[in-house]
Amino acid sequence: MLEILAITTPIFLLIGVGYVIMASGIITSEQLQGVGTFVMYCALPSLVIRALNQNPLGEVFNPHYLLAYGLGSLAVFGFALLLTLRLQCKPLGIGAMHALGMAASNSGFIGYPVAAMVLGSPAAVFLALNMLIENLLIIPAALILAEMANQSGAGLGATLRQTVLRLARNPILIGLVVGVLLAVSGLALPAPLAKAIDMLADAAGPAALFVIGGSLYGLQVRGMATDVGQIVVGKLLLHPLAVLGVFLLLPESDPMLLTGALLFACAPMISVFPLFGQRYGLGGVSAAALMVGTLASFVTISLLIWLLTRVGLLPVT
Repeated sequence: MLEILAITTPIFLLIGVGYVIMASGIITSEQLQGVGTFVMYCALPSLVIRALNQNPLGEVFNPHYLLAYGLGSLAVFGFALLLTLRLQCKPLGIGAMHALGMAASNSGFIGYPVAAMVLGSPAAVFLALNMLIENLLIIPAALILAEMANQSGAGLGATLRQTVLRLARNPILIGLVVGVLLAVSGLALPAPLAKAIDMLADAAGPAALFVIGGSLYGLQVRGMATDVGQIVVGKLLLHPLAVLGVFLLLPESDPMLLTGALLFACAPMISVFPLFGQRYGLGGVSAAALMVGTLASFVTISLLIWLLTRVGLLPVT
């Protein structure tokens, strides 16, 4: 267990550094937002571009992984909607945000740093695959449902158009498109540009963890225990179990694919969850869920790594 804590503890220490720096007033929320913008618009797209150009395209876009992780995420998304809309009789916008919180992992800011510590270079490939699922499937589905509830007078076509336009400006998807075009064309980047992309990609993990820690400062949980607990349990327990279940149902699952999928599925909800939640009437709950989920993921991720080593899927030295 000490070997496992040696993997996870540095990751959450970096989160703690961000929290302490923010709490001490050394940086402001605007400055923290600037670091987050650097990660989102520069570091993570560079990481995706590098992953797509360091590995054969056929290995990156693994249909087995996309199917298993995508179906597992959709299963949790559907369960969250059923629970909130049918059993708890909540509005559609609230249900969509619950579903987003349970089914979309923080792949870039926490999933990738954890997987990189455990798996090494394959973590960047898993990041690219998860970004496809989250940015082209889970997030659009949640936003379309939430927009339909928020703009009852708008038609489905207008809602879809707004969602597509928003996604077209997503820097991660732009990085995916650039990476795919480079991989398909076979063009090699000039050495100085390739080196700059490498440097930006290497900065993604530490900077992302720092931003997560700073973002947790000042979040409150009081009076939201039921909703927060529901989202956190759905994300940290149901999502990994659903992904595991689909992988076990599919034939000839590669152990490496399963390990990577579980590491990313165990990550807490996406860092922009509170921003979406605030827009659609779940601001306090979504912020509190992000804080509790991020803190609790230290335990669940450590436990997952321990279990993976026990079953022989993940040797830890």
